[in-house]
Amino acid sequence: MRTLWVQQRVQDNIRTQLHYAKKGIITQEMEYVANVENLSPSLICDEIKRGRLIIPANINHTQLEPMGIGIATRTKINANIGSSQIVEDIDEEVQKLKTSIKYGADTVMDLSTGGDLDKIREAIVQASSVPIGTVPMYQILHDVNNDVLKLDIDTMLSVLEKQAKQGVSYFTIHCGFLLSHMPFVAKRKMGIVSRGGSLMASYMMHYHKENPFYEHFDEILNICQKYDVSLSLGDSLRPGCLADASDEAQFAELKVLGELAQRAWEADVQVMIEGPGHVPLNQIERNVELQKQYCNQAPFYVLGPLVTDIAAGYDHIASAIGACVAAWKGVAMLCYVTPKEHLGLPNAKDVREGILAYKIAAHAADIARGRIGARDRDDEMSDARYHFDWNRQFELALDPDRAREYHDEALPQEVFKDAEFCSMCGPKFCSYKISQDIFKAHAKDKQPLAQ
Repeated sequence: MRTLWVQQRVQDNIRTQLHYAKKGIITQEMEYVANVENLSPSLICDEIKRGRLIIPANINHTQLEPMGIGIATRTKINANIGSSQIVEDIDEEVQKLKTSIKYGADTVMDLSTGGDLDKIREAIVQASSVPIGTVPMYQILHDVNNDVLKLDIDTMLSVLEKQAKQGVSYFTIHCGFLLSHMPFVAKRKMGIVSRGGSLMASYMMHYHKENPFYEHFDEILNICQKYDVSLSLGDSLRPGCLADASDEAQFAELKVLGELAQRAWEADVQVMIEGPGHVPLNQIERNVELQKQYCNQAPFYVLGPLVTDIAAGYDHIASAIGACVAAWKGVAMLCYVTPKEHLGLPNAKDVREGILAYKIAAHAADIARGRIGARDRDDEMSDARYHFDWNRQFELALDPDRAREYHDEALPQEVFKDAEFCSMCGPKFCSYKISQDIFKAHAKDKQPLAQ
C-alpha cells in the first residue's frame, strides 16, 4: 500500500512524518490514521507537529499499515517477541508475530539476542503489517562478540543504519543515562534492570566515559531522518521493584530524555518516551504528570507498570492493573507483560495471554477517558447478551476464540447457539430470561410495572 506513497517522496532529503507536518503537508499515512481513529487529518497533522503524536512508518516497510501513537488516538499496545541465546528459532518468532497481530498488538518489538539476528529481523519485518521496533544495543553487543568493552561508535551507527534499511520503524535507544547518574543507582535495592542500561553502565564505568549514544545523538538523528525511524527514548533506569520507584535515578534520566526529545523535534525526528517499570498504584499518576512536564507531552510508552512484585506467573495481570491506570491518566502506548515475565522466554501462548490482558487495560482506559465511540462495542455486547445472540457475543469479544471455546465446553452442539441460557444458570435460573418474562407479562396486562 505504501510503495507509491514513499516513491512520491524520493527526492526529499528528510522523509519523516514530522518534517511534512511542520510544512503543513498531510501525508497519506496521516490520512490513513485519521480514518482509522475517526479523527480529522488536520488534527493528526497538528498533533504530529506539536510532538504529541507519532506515526512510526519506516520508508522501507511498505506493507505496514500506518498507526498513530499519541494522546489524541486510542491507547495502543506493544508486544515484545524475540529469541534468546538459549532458545532461537526463526519460525517460532514469526509465529509469535502472527499471534501478536491476530490478537491485537499495534506494534511489535523484536528483542532477539540469539541466533542469526539479521535473518530473524528480516523475516519479522517482511511478515508484519504493524510497525517493528528494536533495541539496537542487542545486535551491537552481538557484533562485538558480546564484549561490551569493545563498543565503538562506528559499530553502533553501522548497526542502526543496517536495521533502518531493513525497515525497522522505531529504535529504543538508551541515550539519557549519563555517567553522573551512577551515584543515584548505587542507592537502589535492585540497581539497573534494563538490559540495555546495564550494558551501557558497564561501558561507562570501565572507561569512565560518557554514554556514546548521548554524545553522538546528532548522528543517530541523521539516520532516523533518512528512513523515518522514530526514536523511543529508553528508560535505562526504570525501577525494577516497588522500592526503587520514583527515585532520583529514574527522574534524573527522565529530565535528560526531555532534553533529547527537544533536539529530535528540531531535527524533524519523531520521538516517544519510555517509562517504568514497577510502580505502586498510588504513584502512577504522578509519574505520568512528571513525564508530561519534563518531556513536553511527547507520547509516553510504559512497561506495565507492575503494581506488586509478588505476582510471579501472573505478572500480566499485576501489570495490566497498572497499565490501565497509566493509560487512563495519559499514557499513549502500553508495553505488554506476559505470564513468563521474570521467569523465562515467552512462547506464542504466553504472547496471547499478555496481549489480551493489555487489550482489556487499553480499552478500559479509553472508556475512562471518554473517547468518542470507545464504549460502542460494549453496548453492542450488552444487547447481544440480553437477546441471547451467542454468535454475536463471540464476534464482539476481544478474544472470540476463547469466548467460543469456554461456551462450548459444556454446550458444544450448534442448537445451543440459539438457546436462551448458558451452562451457568440453565434454562430456569437465567436472570435475563426472567426479566424478559416479567416485562412481557406486564406488557400483555397493560399494567404499569410500578403498580
